[in-house]
Amino acid sequence: MDEMSEPLRGKRIIVGVSGGIAAYKAPLLVRLLVKAGAEVTCAVTEHALQFVTELTLETVSQHRVYSQLFDRSNPHSTEHISLKDWGDALVLAPATANIIGKMANGIADDALSTLLLSFRKPLFVCPAMNTQMLESPAYRRNADRLRADGVHFVDSTSGQLACGTTGDGRMAEPENIVAQMVKQLQVEQDFHGKKILITAGPTYEKIDSVRFIGNFSTGKMGFALAEELAERGAQVHLVAGPTHLTTQHPNIERIDVHSACEMYDAATSRFPSCQAAILTAAVADFRPEHQADHKIKKQNDHDGMTLQLVQNPDILATLGAMKQAGQLLVGFALETDNELENAQKKLTKKNLDFIVLNSLHDAGAGFGYDTNKVTIIDRQGNVTPGTLKSKRAVAKDIADKIIQQP
Repeated sequence: MDEMSEPLRGKRIIVGVSGGIAAYKAPLLVRLLVKAGAEVTCAVTEHALQFVTELTLETVSQHRVYSQLFDRSNPHSTEHISLKDWGDALVLAPATANIIGKMANGIADDALSTLLLSFRKPLFVCPAMNTQMLESPAYRRNADRLRADGVHFVDSTSGQLACGTTGDGRMAEPENIVAQMVKQLQVEQDFHGKKILITAGPTYEKIDSVRFIGNFSTGKMGFALAEELAERGAQVHLVAGPTHLTTQHPNIERIDVHSACEMYDAATSRFPSCQAAILTAAVADFRPEHQADHKIKKQNDHDGMTLQLVQNPDILATLGAMKQAGQLLVGFALETDNELENAQKKLTKKNLDFIVLNSLHDAGAGFGYDTNKVTIIDRQGNVTPGTLKSKRAVAKDIADKIIQQP
């Protein structure tokens, strides 16, 4: 058979099955994935085995089912680690409210949830639950968090539910699940072979051993860009200021820094070998001229404290001056006044190919949010306003813009 009839040929797919009535459809999903050319193995919860047997899943997949975290018959003592290395993608069908809650909150207390926590490749979630559960604030929060983390949702449909009512919450049909997986997994690797530099997060400028000058950046936009570009084939060098965020894709090399000077050194040393750089970091413009290696004590209850500040090196301007033919440079601008005019001036002054404008006036955008609303301005004078969407969706728009550049 050719690639048209076997669109998943060569792919290794893990089918995760949790304990919902829709688990009876899992064998059909496995059969369809195998028919599409994939090699399939299954990982299940104990509750899933109330609806479908291991023998059935092993028969249709021709692979042993992973169901027990501490089973002496497991080929490896850390099966969740060996499986995550084996699989190219994982589809969770059905995905109950319980397993989605575990995923969103990092809970790993059985075979499947432990595998999900360690999995760093494309992950598809197919919700199946009662309508009231689907519409609950807790479920919505958990689903939104997973979407922000880059998880692909194959949304449920409306139909007759196990409880006897009719409404949203019915798992998507296996044929539709496979179709969406094929579409996503066949995304063109349009950044394959390219090295991309990304800066993300804040910088902390030390005052003394316990105090610093910083800002409210979380790094979410830069990390979303890193995941998007890595998934599309790029080798990403992510220079990150202080942040609690973690990277997922194995194509991301993370370089942790604290100060603007450290970020400057990391970025300028790596840029010459990269095809593009995207500078999302909120770098401090100034740092204290003198940094104490001990805690500065106040002298009395009345005197103030004066800090002498000096300018930090301008990373974006330096890379703009270094840029060679064939390299592309993208900057970010966070403005509060004369936003478009200031962004356009920055674009020209720092020799950028395009700039991404954020506004603090847009609700749900800016520091700390999982969503963003940006306007993209390029050196040809094109201005493309966006709508409020997840930062991962904004990252896709930026990546698409890079590919479109002449």
